[in-house]
Amino acid sequence: MSDPHSAFIAAVRQDFPLIAQAGLHYLDNAATTQKPEAVLRAMDDYYRHRNANVHRAAHRLSLAATQAFEQARTTVARFVNAARPEEIIWTRGATEAINLVANTYGETLQRGDRILVSQMEHHANIVPWQLLAERRGVEIVALPLTATGEIDLAAYARLLDARVRLVAVTQVSNALGCVNPVAEMARLAHGVGARVLVDGAQAVAHLAVDLQALDCDFYVFSGHKVYGPTGIGVLYGKYDLLCQLPPWQGGGEMIARVSFDGNRYQLPPLRFEAGTPPIVGAIGLAAALDYLQGLDREQLYRHEQQLMAQAVAGIEALPGLRIIGAPAQRCGSLSFVAEGHHALDIGSYLDQRGVAIRTGHHCCMPLMSALGLDGTARASFACYTSAADVQQLLQSLADYLADESAQPAAAHSAPSPAPNPAANPAQQTPLTDQLRAAPGRDQRHALLMKGGVAPLSDDPELHQERFQLHGCTSRVWLRHQRDPRSGQLQFELDSDARVMRGLLRVLLEAIQGRSPEQLLALDFHAHLAQLGLLQQLSASRTSGLRAIIAALQAIAASYPA
Repeated sequence: MSDPHSAFIAAVRQDFPLIAQAGLHYLDNAATTQKPEAVLRAMDDYYRHRNANVHRAAHRLSLAATQAFEQARTTVARFVNAARPEEIIWTRGATEAINLVANTYGETLQRGDRILVSQMEHHANIVPWQLLAERRGVEIVALPLTATGEIDLAAYARLLDARVRLVAVTQVSNALGCVNPVAEMARLAHGVGARVLVDGAQAVAHLAVDLQALDCDFYVFSGHKVYGPTGIGVLYGKYDLLCQLPPWQGGGEMIARVSFDGNRYQLPPLRFEAGTPPIVGAIGLAAALDYLQGLDREQLYRHEQQLMAQAVAGIEALPGLRIIGAPAQRCGSLSFVAEGHHALDIGSYLDQRGVAIRTGHHCCMPLMSALGLDGTARASFACYTSAADVQQLLQSLADYLADESAQPAAAHSAPSPAPNPAANPAQQTPLTDQLRAAPGRDQRHALLMKGGVAPLSDDPELHQERFQLHGCTSRVWLRHQRDPRSGQLQFELDSDARVMRGLLRVLLEAIQGRSPEQLLALDFHAHLAQLGLLQQLSASRTSGLRAIIAALQAIAASYPA
């Protein structure tokens, strides 16, 4: 007899076209979730049959679009148990929603007022408050964490006083999966007269959110993290509070009357929705929430907790791996590191095995700094994640740790010198030639890992902050000099990630010993495309290469022709 639970998850997976593909183990759901057929059909139906701008028009097509658009607002209000649909404001995402609050409620704050944020916050729940602090002179105070990676509630209670005007905190950490007691935190904050904003971007797909029970003043989330489309988000605010706030952006439907003698603005939510709103995004988000509500959410939560337990037990059993954080309640995300290995190397290896995870600082640099880390590898789950996905993750991690070619540089020989064509022309492009002949993606990856087996430089001076490039997933250092007689440029490049060192070696084989004019004439992207590396690289590594290429071209351009 088949397992009813397994049959339930198998049926859910069939609702997601991309997930149903064989060979994909998608564990990057904290970054974005996949979309079910119900969402794709709803958005397609709108464009095919109801596409019109909303509000005010007299024709029936606009009426149909307006009804669908406003019904989506009602759907969202019902999903999070808001008191009324007018408390739901459409934004482009959680980030814009937080910025909206910072630029409306935030403008009521005065010099000396305080905003409390936790050390685990996403940059989107830190930077808007820092920008506000620059404008208004308010003070940002970081809430410390405990040894288990949770908010220190005792420290929080001590910091709450009459100077605190706002508490901004995530409900679920995108980096650690820690579930914070936001209802209790809101109760304590209200006791000193402070308002509370909760970042629910990582919560709504996993937890049943009841905003009237949480009693927070603002709540934000993004559609694409709860099986909806990108470009749509939600700001919830208590209606009486929203009515007190000024508009943020001007134009379009937020206006009730315009004259050169003065304007009158709409009541919420339209007051905060300037311009043509994200109509199809709202409809797609409503379809996603309807889809999720149609599932047995208690069963889904138990399923995800079983996956989390499976992943935690499996990672803890692998020597050399360490899970980051040990919260009392964790959901959605699990971060880990491997001693002596860069997270980027782990992620690129798993990618070859069909396992998609996220690596880096996860837009949580203050958290990583507090933990003494540069970044982590993160696996994150969704309603369609299966036990087989987690098992493939664990088996691939075990294979990575056992693979001699994936071992850190310390286990191998001393650094090999950077290519020097003047010294040895015959050895100018050995890695490049091998990549050109490689038959496929896996072979190219193995060559890059082999090419980066050891640091490219053993000069400690190179690995200083002043030589570090920014815009790369890993740490990359660049230094150069120009031969005054030949005019040739000599470069030193290195990285703390092995796969990136392999890529840097490829670049060195292309640029070492060239004149500035030759370097400016080199088509880097065409060269990398010929080697199959543009298709090989993830977006984050490509972004790093772009930063490196831009720096190399800037160096060449700095020398007069």
